[in-house]
Amino acid sequence: MAKTPDTDVQTGPPGETGSEAETSAAAVEATEDGAATGAPAERRPPQEVPRPKGLGPIGWARWGWRQLTTMRTALILLFLVALGAVPGSILPQRGQAPEKVAEYFEKHATLAPWLDRLSMFDVFAAPWFAAIYILLFVSLAGCVIPRALQHYRAMRARPPAAPRNLLRLPQSASYETGASPDEVLAEARKVLRKRRFRVDAGEASIASEKGYLGETGNLIFHLALLGLLLALGVGNVFGYRGNVVLTEGKPFANSLSYYDQFMPGREFDSDRLPPFSMTLDDFNATYESQGERRGQATDFQARLRYRETPTSPEKPYNLRVNHPLDVGGAKVYLLGHGYAPVFTVRDAKGDVAFRDSVPFLPMEQRNYTSEGVIKAPDAEPEQLAFYGILWPTAMASEDQKQIISAFPAPIRPVVTISSFKGDIGLDSGTPQSVYKLDGIGKTLQPVKGGQKLLEPGETLTLPEGAGSITFDGLREWTSLSINHDPGRMPALIAAVLSIAGLVASFMVRRRRVWVRARAGEGGRTVVEVGGLTLGHPTQEFEEIVAALRGPREHGTGERVRQSEADPDPASATDTKE
Repeated sequence: MAKTPDTDVQTGPPGETGSEAETSAAAVEATEDGAATGAPAERRPPQEVPRPKGLGPIGWARWGWRQLTTMRTALILLFLVALGAVPGSILPQRGQAPEKVAEYFEKHATLAPWLDRLSMFDVFAAPWFAAIYILLFVSLAGCVIPRALQHYRAMRARPPAAPRNLLRLPQSASYETGASPDEVLAEARKVLRKRRFRVDAGEASIASEKGYLGETGNLIFHLALLGLLLALGVGNVFGYRGNVVLTEGKPFANSLSYYDQFMPGREFDSDRLPPFSMTLDDFNATYESQGERRGQATDFQARLRYRETPTSPEKPYNLRVNHPLDVGGAKVYLLGHGYAPVFTVRDAKGDVAFRDSVPFLPMEQRNYTSEGVIKAPDAEPEQLAFYGILWPTAMASEDQKQIISAFPAPIRPVVTISSFKGDIGLDSGTPQSVYKLDGIGKTLQPVKGGQKLLEPGETLTLPEGAGSITFDGLREWTSLSINHDPGRMPALIAAVLSIAGLVASFMVRRRRVWVRARAGEGGRTVVEVGGLTLGHPTQEFEEIVAALRGPREHGTGERVRQSEADPDPASATDTKE
């Protein structure tokens, strides 16, 4: 039997570790086990690497959060908020002008219901607008707050050390001086600190930095924008808004029964309305009487008397556009106006069934031709109703076939009346619009001969003794918006801070200056100065160099270079900007 020679086997060459050593050991074990016919270890197929699993719920959640908190997503959401606010500025809104919304429904009977399904008449309370608003808030918070923490740590960190080659920076200078390196560095510290640089001494060099206010302003702008969104949300949750049409001589008390429309916040308790009250004494509108702008309004004034509480003294106030009344923690704004003719309706028995002013809605805004309805449900034996059109300054048209209003002021008010009798429908309990007659041709029948033009003081007597209606005079009404918004002052502060931060971010740039001094030939000192500015270079660097050289060293061995192009970070500096 042939003798197998003894052989010393190493599991790997000297210094071999890891997988190579394990491979050699596996080959030896295969040989010792008699697997001489097996393939060498290095020729065997590698073991199959397990495929990576999917991201999973947590991974997808992290990915979604990172996408949501990017500045790009925040800008997209901000654009969507601005885009979503466009319908609110084009279409009438229920919160500001419910009468104009009703007018829009009458003029666009087909389109208006579809727009209403999309909340286009109440944009800022729509679910889709709230979704964009909340996503924008979360995106800004997730983007800005971590940046603010990083900026705070960067402000407390030391300025970065001087790069190896200062002369390759966008702004650089080199000169020789007779002062020692220590004296040069001491002077550099003094000059830079005088210019409010943060200074840090290194080995034979000085590193300085300033301009954090620019990034601070940028963060303040975004944090203020975040605060503005939060303030708007607080106002919508804890505040309330209401609209009321107030006619001259009529009082108003801050309770739900006086509001034409009331919209409380989700957390607002309507039982805690402040108990203020007011009375509209007079409304006056001024119009241009001549020229191309004839008929255009120039001023609106509503003279009010108000009380903070039922027991407080009464105070006068002249309410104007952009001059709201501040009472009971709420702001009272003047929105619109119109005319309210005063009528007296008598029934068939001669009794007064109705006597009051009735607000008419403008049919056109140029000359305030208006329309309205008068309802007398207490008339007997049959209820009476009237439809009227008011011309503030009545005159015949050019073709003499119809009446038009030539001016918006009430110079010659005329009302045309159409009469109806029957069941108005109020006894059924079904709510009705005060600006519309329901059931015409069904429960309400036109009165033959019940049409007439009336001037103030004139009376229309209905045929067959059915009753009469008298046009007593003309008053004016104004629509008021009463708004309690606890987020108003925080929103104002946030807006001011955002503007200040935006100005600072544009005006202030990050600047870094390094100074290195070393001994040169002939006992002189070689000074190298380098500067790096975020954006275009400034004149400040030349001023610093001039202050370091001093007047006696001017022009001595000087070499100055300034580049308008941004440096190559890999070649200019070893520090990360």
